[in-house]
Amino acid sequence: MSSKVGIIIILLASVLWNKKDKEKLEVQIFQTSAQGDHFAAVELDVHKRSMMDTLILFPELTFQNVTGFGGAFTEASASLLNQMSDEKRKEILSAYFSEEGANYSLTRTHINSCDFSLNNYSYAEVENDTSLLHFNITLDKGDLIPMIKEAQNISPKGFKVIASPWTAPPWMKTNNAWNGGKLKKEFYPTWANYFSKYISAYKKEGIDIWAVTVENEPLGNDSNWESMHYTPEETAEFVKDHLGPQFEKDSLPQKIIVYDQNRGKELKEWAEVLLKDKRLEKYIYGTAVHWYTSTNNVMAESLNYTHELAPSKSIIQTEGCIDSEIPHWNDDKWYWSKEATDWGYDWAPEEDKKDHPKYVPVYRYARDMIGCLNNWVEGWVDWNMVLNKEGGPNLAKNWCIAPVIVDVESDEVYYTPLYYTMMHFSKFIRPGAKRIDYKLSDQDLLATAVRNEDGSIVIVVLNMTDDLKSFVLKLNNREKAIRIPSQGLQTILIKAENI
Repeated sequence: MSSKVGIIIILLASVLWNKKDKEKLEVQIFQTSAQGDHFAAVELDVHKRSMMDTLILFPELTFQNVTGFGGAFTEASASLLNQMSDEKRKEILSAYFSEEGANYSLTRTHINSCDFSLNNYSYAEVENDTSLLHFNITLDKGDLIPMIKEAQNISPKGFKVIASPWTAPPWMKTNNAWNGGKLKKEFYPTWANYFSKYISAYKKEGIDIWAVTVENEPLGNDSNWESMHYTPEETAEFVKDHLGPQFEKDSLPQKIIVYDQNRGKELKEWAEVLLKDKRLEKYIYGTAVHWYTSTNNVMAESLNYTHELAPSKSIIQTEGCIDSEIPHWNDDKWYWSKEATDWGYDWAPEEDKKDHPKYVPVYRYARDMIGCLNNWVEGWVDWNMVLNKEGGPNLAKNWCIAPVIVDVESDEVYYTPLYYTMMHFSKFIRPGAKRIDYKLSDQDLLATAVRNEDGSIVIVVLNMTDDLKSFVLKLNNREKAIRIPSQGLQTILIKAENI
């Protein structure tokens, strides 16, 4: 072989190698699985020759903006943190709010007490104080406010706070009780002023409330804990005639979010009234939803219907948790099992039992966040950030599970698989991201994808099967072979410089 021919061959090989290298998509992969991975960085060297399935990204096709992901500041969580050592308290809050941790960007808290409070309380205990001369938030200064402020100090870019009331003070209500009843019409102006005073009082403490919901679960909870009932029409009247004008009068920029209860047919009924009301339009930022209608159905029809009624308004999931269960201490396996139930498992009518099967807790979280993102939801907020081994403290004794469980007596912390599941969405999907389109050929896998403002792309993939799955991730003319384990959850990060 002549030297010229040899040189040509070398040059051709070099061109082909460079072309192949350019077509390779550089990604970072983080994995949580039933096999024991906890948001672990994994290196994959997978050959794609035998792979038939693909996940193709279409970043030019965009949908809703992302507001954020996170959890709720409750008195229950805050009181537990105050019983932990300084070291463990900081560790937990860093796990949630630092860039090295879950990097939470959207949170929620309660106005007055809620079921996950230590006692019933309000900020206006003096009856018939219609001018709210005695309004004060002193009871929040012991546990709740310090937790929020410490989280603020840890979070590098801050986070949004949504505040929700479970009930007005009993003296404002038709039944003069914490649970059930309605807000008396004569106190609509007082209650609107109450929101304003709350926002101002928290601002003085250094906490900016980003948005309020009008009422947590206005359809009620069978009066099992703090609640206050509204109809859609009563909500509309309160917002357009009182709350909205009060915010205008006081020059408050806070968002007003309506509904704040379950996805399903009720959501469509409320959306019909609230989102078609032209007088309400300027006051409403969007609709808040919860997931308790079903443990395995994202209620895509209701979410899409709500979006189509008002495409310019947001939809935010403001609460979800593994309810009617107590935590399983240091037992990762349980969170990947099918033993968990929910509040509807025992008493749901026969025609609705299909919506309340036993489910794998990790799947419920991951599947719901993927389903919500893929159906116009802009933010997703978990319930309590921290609970104890009994699923409390809780004045209503409706025990729940949180992603982080603590034993205050031994100063121990257990990060459940739910914590890492939340991290798969909250850490890299940042506020301002846009959901992008994709096509996934393997119907056994669930996925969602977004593009952040910095240009990076984040894909979350869930494998609920007992089989190892493989697919080729494709972006423009480049691709990467991916392997996801059985019972596995992956976040795939493509940095802007690699796109």
